[in-house]
Amino acid sequence: MEQPWFHEGLNFTCTRCGQCCTGQPGYVWVNDGEILNIAEFLDVSVEEVIHKYTRPLHGKRSLTEKLNYDCIFWEAEVGCQIYPARPTQCRTWPFWESNLRKPSDWEYTKSVCPGSGQGELIPVEEILSRMKQVKM
Repeated sequence: MEQPWFHEGLNFTCTRCGQCCTGQPGYVWVNDGEILNIAEFLDVSVEEVIHKYTRPLHGKRSLTEKLNYDCIFWEAEVGCQIYPARPTQCRTWPFWESNLRKPSDWEYTKSVCPGSGQGELIPVEEILSRMKQVKM
């Protein structure tokens, strides 16, 4: 089996800058377990999380966005208000297939995410595990 181009691992440390949480419209898919985790973290009911913080789309649920397209849980001076309970899609960033198809994809990711290419060396096994957790 051929090794991925990033077989020696990649550096990444989340700076909690919010670049991946703000600025453009998008979807943050959440499943029932993630909704439960968010509810427990916020100490509110699952129903409140569903009705106040998510929207139905294409037979799934996504976190809602503010009018400026920032994630509903992003606060400029605070950061992610649910960081310990953030969804898998957020936890696995930037190790998404779309960011790792080829080295130029990773270079682009590094240009928009200040933590990509910096800090801790993430081993290839961990990168592949994160890639499998979320399919974009």
